[in-house]
Amino acid sequence: MSPALALYRRLVVGSLCLVGGTAAAILSYVWFGPVWAAAVAALTLVALAAGWLLAGRFQRSWGYVEGPGELYLTYGVFLRQLVVVPYGRMQVVDVTADLLEQALGIATVRLRTAASTADTRVVGLPLGEAVGMRDRLAARSESFSTGL
Repeated sequence: MSPALALYRRLVVGSLCLVGGTAAAILSYVWFGPVWAAAVAALTLVALAAGWLLAGRFQRSWGYVEGPGELYLTYGVFLRQLVVVPYGRMQVVDVTADLLEQALGIATVRLRTAASTADTRVVGLPLGEAVGMRDRLAARSESFSTGL
C-alpha cells in the first residue's frame, strides 16, 4: 500500500479532532467552565496522538496477493483478518477515490460479490496500480465466471 494512505488517515483524524475537539471545548467552556474545557482539549489531543500513531500501523497492516484462483486480502491492527475472494464470485470491481485521495494520488478498489457480506475493498493503492488491479480482476472474474 502507498505511504500516502497513512497521511490520508492522519489528515482525516486531524481534521475530525480539530473540528470536534474545538466544538466540544467551546461548549464545555460555556456550560461547565474553563476546567472542563481544558479537560476536553486534553482528551482531544490524546485522541489525535493515538490516531496519528495508529494511522501508520493501519497502513502497514494492509496487504493482498492475487493467487491463481482467488484474491487474498489481509488487514487489521488489533484484529487481523484474512479474506479470500474467489475470482468466479466477483460481480463488480470498481475504483473509487474521494477528493483527498485524488489529491494524494491514491484510490480504493472495491470488490462486490453475490453475497452482500463478502464485499471487500483494497485501500490506499496508487491510482495507476488500482486501475491495473481493477482490469486484471475484472478479466479474471470473467474467465472464472460460472455462467449463471
